[in-house]
Amino acid sequence: MGIVLRNFRIVGFESATRPSEIAIGDDGLITNADPEFRVIDCGGAWLSPGWADLHVHVWHGGTDISIRADEAGLCRGVTAMADAGSAGEASFHGLREYVIDRQRETIKAFINIGSIGLVACNRVPELIDERSIDVDRTLDVIEQNQDVICGVKVRASGVIVGAWGITPLKIGKRVAEIANLPLMVHVGEPPPTLDEVFDLLSPGDVVTHCFNGKRGGSIADTQNLFQYAQKLADAGVHMDIGHGSASYSFAVAERSIREGLKPFSISTDLHGRNLDGPVYDLATTASKLLAAGLSFEECVACITRNPRSFLGLGSDRLEPGHRADFTLFDLIDSDEEVFDSQGDKRRLEQVLAPKFTVLGTHVTPALRTRGEAGDG
Repeated sequence: MGIVLRNFRIVGFESATRPSEIAIGDDGLITNADPEFRVIDCGGAWLSPGWADLHVHVWHGGTDISIRADEAGLCRGVTAMADAGSAGEASFHGLREYVIDRQRETIKAFINIGSIGLVACNRVPELIDERSIDVDRTLDVIEQNQDVICGVKVRASGVIVGAWGITPLKIGKRVAEIANLPLMVHVGEPPPTLDEVFDLLSPGDVVTHCFNGKRGGSIADTQNLFQYAQKLADAGVHMDIGHGSASYSFAVAERSIREGLKPFSISTDLHGRNLDGPVYDLATTASKLLAAGLSFEECVACITRNPRSFLGLGSDRLEPGHRADFTLFDLIDSDEEVFDSQGDKRRLEQVLAPKFTVLGTHVTPALRTRGEAGDG
């Protein structure tokens, strides 16, 4: 049976259409209301395009850090996500068959330039030496999975690449160019240095962990690096949060936003080592950026329009004929204390709190509190 959504406020849509109710037919498409449709009162919640998380790890069982996609998806207010390099060419078929193709959420993936991906994350680095990368096999897998691979991922930090330095990133960038895909680069401890990384990037590429506080690998290390990051962002290189266990600093975020360098996307880097803190979910991460100085509308754009456009998903249509893909959420007052990846704490004055998601006629209640399932 179709449904009708009523009593909501609209945010995050570019379309000028502002309907007072949205009817969704049995086929999952927006349509004209029918008296037989089930009515859902949204309780005055904000209605936005479905939230999209551009950096998660959901190859559960295929890596030792990944969570189940269910833990990052609809119950957290997220209708679309991108696995950020959990699988390389050697295991991408498993990520596709057992996760991407089985989930209700839209899942795309960055393929890791390292063949083994994150099977034993940081215990067995995926980029030890030249034997770690197989360009031909990687390009073949990309060709076979063009509909779900959204980019090439390279973790370009010292704990991963060691003495190999900038070379894996150069190879990853070349593979991305051959495949006509963007590059997502994880930045952190050198080598390589940030300026070496930045020199290789082009408009459309993604710098994840952009506001990390790691000395020697942060845009806040020097004014020249900060200005270089600003120049890249102005040119169309996307700055992505990628909070993670070790890669978000309140101090760096606050300074960057204050000085005009704002993220393109807010993402979690959600995995098994941060699901219970300090990350928790996309709503908490977005609330941290709200506290750091982004406006409410900017936060919404960073979890809807911007990442959805990167993933090739529609985000701005509420007219009949378009598929329903929405997140309903509240913006509520709070005095919650939260932490960044360095243990620095802030008190949130407001938080984004998802109520439910709508994919077609499928309505999923969000978690009421961390770890507690909603009752619908």
